[in-house]
Order: sequence, then C-alpha cells, then structure tokens
Amino acid sequence: MKTNTTISIPAAIAIGIGAMIGAGIFSILGVVATAAGSAMWLSFLIGGVIALFSTYSYAKLGAKFPSAGGAVEFLVCGWGRGAMSGGMNLFMWIGYIISIALYAQGFSAYCITFFTTHPTPLLSKSIACGIVLFFTIINMLGAGSVGKAELFIVIVKVSILILFASIGLFFIHTENLALANWSSTESIFFGAGVLFIGYEGFGIITNAAGNMNNPQKSLPIALYSSVFIVIAIYLAVSITVIGNLSLNEISTSGDFALALAAKPFLGNTGFKLISIAALFSTASAINATLFGAANVCYMVARDGELPSYFTRTEWRGATGGLLITSALVIIFILLFDLAGVTMMGSGAFLLIYAAVNAGHLRILSQTGANKSLVITSLILCMLLFCILEVYTYQHSRSAVYTMIAILIGSFVLERVLYFRKKGTRTVPF
Repeated sequence: MKTNTTISIPAAIAIGIGAMIGAGIFSILGVVATAAGSAMWLSFLIGGVIALFSTYSYAKLGAKFPSAGGAVEFLVCGWGRGAMSGGMNLFMWIGYIISIALYAQGFSAYCITFFTTHPTPLLSKSIACGIVLFFTIINMLGAGSVGKAELFIVIVKVSILILFASIGLFFIHTENLALANWSSTESIFFGAGVLFIGYEGFGIITNAAGNMNNPQKSLPIALYSSVFIVIAIYLAVSITVIGNLSLNEISTSGDFALALAAKPFLGNTGFKLISIAALFSTASAINATLFGAANVCYMVARDGELPSYFTRTEWRGATGGLLITSALVIIFILLFDLAGVTMMGSGAFLLIYAAVNAGHLRILSQTGANKSLVITSLILCMLLFCILEVYTYQHSRSAVYTMIAILIGSFVLERVLYFRKKGTRTVPF
C-alpha cells in the first residue's frame, strides 16, 4: 500500500494549531479564571509570549536538524546520547501519552452531551478509547493523511471559535474586565503556567520536518504562523468568555465554561455549536499529538533507548511505537482519572522545553541562533515552571509528586535499558 508522506506548509500549520487548540481551551478555563480572575486573558498572553521564545529556538534547531524526531533529535544533538537526552525523551513520550488520554476524555465528555445527561463510566471510556483507535488508523495511512485530516478539522473548529469571538465581543460587559477583578501577579503567572499545555503542541510541527519540502524555509513559517494564530484566538476567546460570564459562573461551570459563555448571545444553539467545536478540537489534538508521540517513540527506539520492536512496521504503515503508544493511552483511559494532572502536564512540557533550550546553548555555533534569545527562553520556561510548581504544591501536592515520580522513572528506565544494551552494570550515570 502506497502511503502519502509529504506535508505542506498549510498542513503543518494545521498540525500545530490542532495540537495547541485542544482540550485545554475548553476544559481548564475554570481553573485559570479562579487563579487569575478577569486577568485570564493576560495569562494567555504571557503563556503565548513564552511559547514564542521557545518557537524561535525550535525553528533554528528544526531548520538545522530536520527529522521526524523533532525535540527528540534536538535533545540528542544538544546533550549527546546519554542519560540526559534519553531520560528527557522518555519523559516527553510519557507526557504525550498522558496528554492524549486527557484529550480523549475531553472528547468523550462533549460527545456524550449529544446523547444523554446521565452517562455511565463504561460509555464514557468506550467513546474515549474509540476515538483513540480511530486516529491510530488515520496515522497508519501516513504523515500526509494526518496533515490532510488535521487541516480539515482545524478549519472547522477555528471557524467556529472565530464566529464565537467575533459575535461575542459585541456583547461583553466591560465591568467584568475591570482591574478590581484581577488577581495577584503570582496568580496570573500561575494561570499562564496551567494553560501552557494549550501552547506546548507547537513543538509537534517539528516532528513533521522530515516529511516537509525545504524544511529550512517552510518549518519556521509553519511554527511562527501557528503560534501567532493561536495566541490571537486564545486572546479573543478568553476576553469573550470573561466579558459574558461572571468569575463565579466560569469557575463553577467545569468543562463547559466556553460553551456556557455562548448562551447569552447565541442561546442553546451557541452551546451546541461550541460543543461541536470542542469535539473537533479534542479530536484534532488527539490526531496531532498521536502523530508526534509515535514519532518520538520511534526516534527514541532508533537511538537504542527503547527496544527495537518499537521501530518495526507491524501492520500496514503502523510502527510498533504507534501501536504501543495507542495501547498505553487506552490503558491510562481505562485505569486512571487524569483530570487532576493537567497542571502536571503543563509543568512537564515547560521542563522539556527548558531542557531543549539548555541543550541548544551547547550547539549555538551550528544553528546560528541568537544566544540572548535562547537564554531568555530558558529563563522564562524555568521561571514559569517554578511558579507553577510552587502554586501546585500548595493546592494539589499529588500532582507534583506524580510528575516527580514520572521524571525519576524515566531516567531509571533509561539507565536500565542502557545497561541491557551495553551488557554491564558498571556504567556511570
């Protein structure tokens, strides 16, 4: 079977937008509003600025080292093949698995609203697993199919969000945006840290570099375009939500703050329309992130940090890495309630981007990047990470402990696999 492997610039932009505008914008508005108050839009802007600095670093690295591995390749190039790059790459892979499971649960939550108001756990988990299996098949058809599917999905969901914001901005209550309703500076930055998971998906575009024509030119265009578009959409949507709902309504509406915000000016039709956008958003996030996770898995295994069968083509165009990634996502869906680890996911990707930036500093002569911009990106990632973790520790210690356990487990697994590969137990850490 011949597979479609070329990804165009519009498709690459769509992959980035699809990975960024996923479950986050629909499910964590309540958490961010509770922390940042009516300055929620500022939290989105701060997160976007930090993402832009990392985008610069990724664009330089991707243009110099285009491959399907994206950040996997960047960590190896920056840190060399060893404990640091191996442990962080495994950590990244697990982070993607958790993210996909979260997106699948978000898809299920919105999908169920069209059928019943009293869903059973079996129905919820069945829908979540089903959407993962569907996009696993899409990914089997090749990178070009992923890009085309993502382009279609992104056009639909972005159109709905633009419609929501462009109409809703005319109905906002300006008093809702007053400075008196802003939270402390620390809380605003915490909000930026929580919603960073809504920006981390831009890095997945670099996983498509190996399938792009002239990635030195097209990759930076795709990266910057997707991030700027998403920042604009997030700002418009967050201001519309704040302007049409009170902070109490946002914080108590759970996963449906965005859909509820459409009711004042679009009625029940608006609620359903935003729910449809949520389905497309979570679906595209699953599709794009599964594509990135499978590539991460493949590249890590290729470098000997996972068993070789992760790289084999097991069926049609599916590598063992894609199938194993999908299987692990389904296991997470079936066994764990992942709603409480959103903050952990944001923290994990801030740490990963910091590691990529730190590694980039070691190879600046190869990429020609501006040292000051890369250092700024590193500092901003670590600053936001520290603020997020301190705040998270005060409110949900289990999320911090879970992330630490996964991080340590990633490095332990990397060393175990390294020992097996080298056939010795005396290799230094």
